[in-house]
Amino acid sequence: MDYSILDLLGLLGAVGLFLFGMKVMSEGLQKVAGDRLRNVLSAMTRNRFTGVVTGVFITAFIQSSSASIVLVVSFVNAGMMTLNQSLAVIFGANLGTTFTTWIISLLGFKVEISAFAVPLMALATPLLFSKNGKRKSFGEFVFGFALLFLGLSMISDYVPDLQKNPEMFASLQQYASMGFGSILVFFLVGLLVTCIIQSSDATFAICLVMFAKGWVDFDLACAIVLGASLGTTITPLLASLSGNVAAKRAAMGHLTFNIVGCIWCLALFYPVISFISHLCVMFGEGDPNTLYNFVTHLQQTDPLIYNNLFDNTLPIDHPQYAKVTEASANVASMQAGASICLAIFYSSYKFLNLVINIWFTKLYVKAVEWVIPSRKKGDDDFGIKYIQGGLLSSSELNIAQAEKEIAVYAERVGRMIGMAQTLVHTPSGTDDFNKLLSRIEKYEDISDRMEIEIADYLNKTAQGRLSNEGKLKIAGMLNIISEIESIADCCYGIGKIMLRKADSRAEFNDDINKNIDTMYGYLDEAMHLMVENLNNIDNVNESQLMKSYNKEREINNMRNQLRSVNVSNINENKYTYQAGIYYMDVISDLERTGDYIINVADVIKGMFRRQ
Repeated sequence: MDYSILDLLGLLGAVGLFLFGMKVMSEGLQKVAGDRLRNVLSAMTRNRFTGVVTGVFITAFIQSSSASIVLVVSFVNAGMMTLNQSLAVIFGANLGTTFTTWIISLLGFKVEISAFAVPLMALATPLLFSKNGKRKSFGEFVFGFALLFLGLSMISDYVPDLQKNPEMFASLQQYASMGFGSILVFFLVGLLVTCIIQSSDATFAICLVMFAKGWVDFDLACAIVLGASLGTTITPLLASLSGNVAAKRAAMGHLTFNIVGCIWCLALFYPVISFISHLCVMFGEGDPNTLYNFVTHLQQTDPLIYNNLFDNTLPIDHPQYAKVTEASANVASMQAGASICLAIFYSSYKFLNLVINIWFTKLYVKAVEWVIPSRKKGDDDFGIKYIQGGLLSSSELNIAQAEKEIAVYAERVGRMIGMAQTLVHTPSGTDDFNKLLSRIEKYEDISDRMEIEIADYLNKTAQGRLSNEGKLKIAGMLNIISEIESIADCCYGIGKIMLRKADSRAEFNDDINKNIDTMYGYLDEAMHLMVENLNNIDNVNESQLMKSYNKEREINNMRNQLRSVNVSNINENKYTYQAGIYYMDVISDLERTGDYIINVADVIKGMFRRQ
């Protein structure tokens, strides 16, 4: 088979067109949907059964389980879908991919959606120049959709056409008489071929040709298809490499699901094949091995007819022409039934695997969490969690990732408030004091780095295609991370005050400590409300914001009260003047922390709260 450098470059260009189309379509869809996209996803995956239905229909529509599962992995990476929800969609996608195998079996080829690509571009072009943002975004979605399928069509043209060159697999016949060993060999063939071409549907088509030629019997054809179902997991695994832990777990869940399916099917292979054979007879398709037996018998008894059975090169005046024509007609009638039988096996296997495994979704979640544990645990889990962008990342999804990351950032900085409160009551000069102060300093330093990483990510996102709403959100989020970092600075500021207090040998009495703890209690509640709002940033209501404002007033009122009585307490010798200075420094620092917290609420109110 000839394959030139020019063909290879054409293939790379077709892949580039496909990826560009996917990017444009995804960004257009996200700008059209906006915040509604996450709500729709949440509704579609509210339980495992609706998640399965979602996976089936998405995969049946785009005719690629790999593409739909990669999409699910990207949603998990963005924090828009939980691992439990994603596995249900993945399970459904595995069943949805059988839709294409039935098209191949019934029609002999895929529906050429690419034929509509150029007309779709014609319809989308006027929308691209619309002044209305929604219409323009919808035009981008349609145009990207057309480019995607045009790229798929071109990839099909430039990929080495294995389906038209099944002779490459004719040599496998020598491994067809090894009993169950042959089953394993052909299972591996299906697995490897699918890993290379990354399409179980293409492998199914190749297998169908081999089966129709009579090169393999029904058992071996089923083994190839079974291997293909496992090989298709390679694409989501590759897509998850640049994602976070959750994305890797989703891809691993897909792999585990298919491994378990292959194990039980191989363990019960012959009973399963016997059951499928009975189904084929029941549906009127006959014995699946009729074609194989017929062709094998011809090969043994009449090599001339066998050799001319598929190429139609025998002259019309040849004495055997009538026999060859009759044999070809018989083979053609048997091929239709054989292809249906192969599709019945594939669909039955996928359906049974789904029915068996859907009840163990939670067990799958625990398994993949054990296989791929969190990289860090505990209070020192300071690191970027959601915003590792991969090849399929796009601007609107990046905003969702950043929102999740900011909520985690705030939660981690909130821990510093408790550390600072503990430091106030820890005797200075002790090992516990020094360790805790060092820990707060470390947290503040890492907080600075996290602010820079999130800000860089948001700035890069702002350079992509964004709706006006998305641009406003990025501006708001940049303000929020600045305020959160200032909270970390205030917590470290308490440590500096405690060091100065230790140097001057000043001491706080019980009343001072009690008042400081009361302020910390208000501050901790305010911080908790802020983190709660950030975790539900798109659905914050007026009552939640009012709680934050009320807590800020309590902090301010207490600061004013303590400041007003501080001088009289010093004059009455309740504590020293030096202690009173550091006491007020602590109270002022805590009040300033409260200001930064309420600044976040102001940003949420102005930029994110639903009207």
